[in-house]
Amino acid sequence: MTESANRRRSTRDWVVDSIVFVLAVLLGLWTYSDGEKDPVNSGLLALDFYSGIALCLALWFRRRWPVQLALIAAVISIYSDAASGPTLVLIMTVAIYKPWRTSLLVFAVNALALLAYIQVRHKNDPEAIVIAAIAIYLAVAGWGFYIRSRRQLLQTLRDRADRAETVATLQAEQAQLRAREEIAREMHDVLGHRLSLLSVHAGALAYRPDASTEEVAGAAEIIRASAHQALQDLREVIGVLRAPVGELPQPTFADLPLLVEGSRRAGLPVDLTLDAPGAMPDHVGRTAYRIVQEGLTNALKHAPGEQVTITVTGAPGNGLEVEVRNPAPNRRRGDGQGLKGLSERAALVDGRVEHGRTPEGDFRLFAWLPWPA
Repeated sequence: MTESANRRRSTRDWVVDSIVFVLAVLLGLWTYSDGEKDPVNSGLLALDFYSGIALCLALWFRRRWPVQLALIAAVISIYSDAASGPTLVLIMTVAIYKPWRTSLLVFAVNALALLAYIQVRHKNDPEAIVIAAIAIYLAVAGWGFYIRSRRQLLQTLRDRADRAETVATLQAEQAQLRAREEIAREMHDVLGHRLSLLSVHAGALAYRPDASTEEVAGAAEIIRASAHQALQDLREVIGVLRAPVGELPQPTFADLPLLVEGSRRAGLPVDLTLDAPGAMPDHVGRTAYRIVQEGLTNALKHAPGEQVTITVTGAPGNGLEVEVRNPAPNRRRGDGQGLKGLSERAALVDGRVEHGRTPEGDFRLFAWLPWPA
């Protein structure tokens, strides 16, 4: 609620504050005119009027200093009828923006001020005044508590929706990445096998100059068929990799802070240490990005809300070190395919990936990637 109280005043806030100010002035003037009948001197009545007007003007700052103004209002209300309107507004403001303990403290101070007010203004029928005033105080404070609870509920629902959307996006990206890697690995094996056949049969032709025409024709047909199938497989791989870029853009190392910020918006506390100056190859930066992404996705799935520490350090010639650490639950769900995919991805760039529990009980994902000088 502190951020809401200190944020810049919107058009809606200006309208609400203007209406509140006018109502407080009207209520204060009405109670002041009724209080003029009390057996008090004119000096106290003048102080009553000017103090009430000053407190009404102070309502424009009620979001910034709600408790301070409410306590000042309690003091002024000891002798001022004109302060009744702004006092009620300030009691409600404290209930909206501050914890219930602070609201109860302000309520108690105003209740004591009410008892002093009866003595200062020489009011008749004090029991009825106390009962009526306490009832009004409770109604106003209850209204403030209701507004506070409703705002907190709406904010919680918005946070959950944002968190769910971020988690879904991360999981969708990770799932699509794993699917593409599986297809790419499978096609790599297929292409490797077919190219190996091409090499074998081409080598046989080179080392058998005495082969008959039929044997040469048969080997050539096998080479032609294998080459044709390899081209078909290659077209299929290219078709997979040419999926719409807008759905899954290829990240770079510079996108790492944005990835971390997205996890923070999902409710995951992340501490990022980034110390990797120098021009980094694209494939190394992209691999580092995917390693951090997998670590964050696992943290969101298996340890939501726990602190995640990410350290990325390195320099040209020394390699790049990526470490993702977070508290590990007693049982980790899932089959670990994402971690296996990271190991394979790191191996493609001559790097390595390690993961497991630390002696302190954390889960640690570590990767070393080569960074040529």
